Amino acid sequence: MSEKINRADSEWRERLTEEQFRVARKHGTELAFSGRLDKHWEKGVYCCICCYNRLFSSDTKFDSGSGWPSFFAPIDAANIGETVDTSFFMRRTEVHCVRCDAHLGHVFPDGPEPTGLRYCINSASLDFIEDE
Repeated sequence: MSEKINRADSEWRERLTEEQFRVARKHGTELAFSGRLDKHWEKGVYCCICCYNRLFSSDTKFDSGSGWPSFFAPIDAANIGETVDTSFFMRRTEVHCVRCDAHLGHVFPDGPEPTGLRYCINSASLDFIEDE
C-alpha cells in the first residue's frame, strides 16, 4: 500500500461520478444486479475507484447470486480495512480501502472455500484493469 490519501469531499466530487461519490465516499449501496461488474468475468485486477489500490483478483471472484461482485479473498488483506456497521437494524462488517477509506461493501462468513468469506462489493467502488 502507498501513502494514505486524504481529500476533501469537493475534490472527490471532481474525480468521481455522482454514483461513485455516493457509494464510495458516503457509504451508499448500489441496487442489487445493477452494477456493471456483477456479471463481469474478464481476467485482471479490481482496484479502488478512488485511489487505484489493488483490492481483488479475478481469480477470487465468484457468482454469489447476491447481485453484487463477490470475492472470497482480497489480493492483500492489508489493503482492506473493516469496521462494524449497524445501519438498517443489522450488524455487519463493512469493508473499506485502507489507502483512501473508500467504502467498498461488506464481508460475510458465507462464502466458498478456501476462506469461507464473501466480500460483497459495490461495482461503483471498483475499477477493473484487464490482464495483458
